[in-house]
Amino acid sequence: MSFEDPEQFENAPEDVDPELLIKHPLQNMWSLWFYRNDRSKSWEENLMEIITIDTVEDFWSLYNHLEVVSKIPIGCDYALFKHGIKPMWEDSRNKKGGRWLLNVQKSQRNTDLNNYWLEVLLCLIGEAFKEHSEEICGAVAQIRNKGDKIAVWTADVKNQEAIMVIGRIMKDRINIHPRNTIAYEAHADTQVKTGSVAKCKYTL
Repeated sequence: MSFEDPEQFENAPEDVDPELLIKHPLQNMWSLWFYRNDRSKSWEENLMEIITIDTVEDFWSLYNHLEVVSKIPIGCDYALFKHGIKPMWEDSRNKKGGRWLLNVQKSQRNTDLNNYWLEVLLCLIGEAFKEHSEEICGAVAQIRNKGDKIAVWTADVKNQEAIMVIGRIMKDRINIHPRNTIAYEAHADTQVKTGSVAKCKYTL
C-alpha cells in the first residue's frame, strides 16, 4: 500500500464518486489516544480517545496536525490502537498479551524518537506484520524524564511465532543500531514487577 498522495486517478470517469477515488481505506480502524499526566485525576480519567481513522489520507491529516511525540509534555503518552481496544492492560483483548519495548535514550528524543514512532505507526496502519498483523493490538509512546519508551502491544503471549516475527519486523523498520535490543514483556509480568525491571520473555 502506498502512503503517498494519490495522483493516478486524475483521468478517472466523471460518474464515479470523487470521494471514493481519493480515499484509500485501511484494513482496520485505528483510534488515537492521549494520556495527560494530571495528578489530580485518576489514571483512567487522564486517558482520552481523540479520534478514529480508517483511511490513509485521514492518517496523514491527523499526523500532520498533531504535536510530534518528542514535544508532548513529560509524563504524557500517545497511543494508537485498533478501534475498540483501550490502551490498558485490563482491556479483554490486551490482558493475555504483552509488548515489544524499545527504550529510547533521553539524548535521542530530538534526533530519533519522532522517526521511530512514525515508523511504528506506519507498520500498524499498513499491516506490515503480514499474516501476524491480527495479533497487533496497538502501540504506545511514553515520554519520561529518565528516557522515553515505544512499545508495540500484541494479543497473546503464547503465540511465540507471531511475537518473534513482529519483533524482527519492528526492529528492522525502525532501523535501530544492531547492538541495541528490544525486549518482549508479558503484561501480566509487567503488572507484578518489582522495582523498575519486568521479566523479559524474549530479546532481539
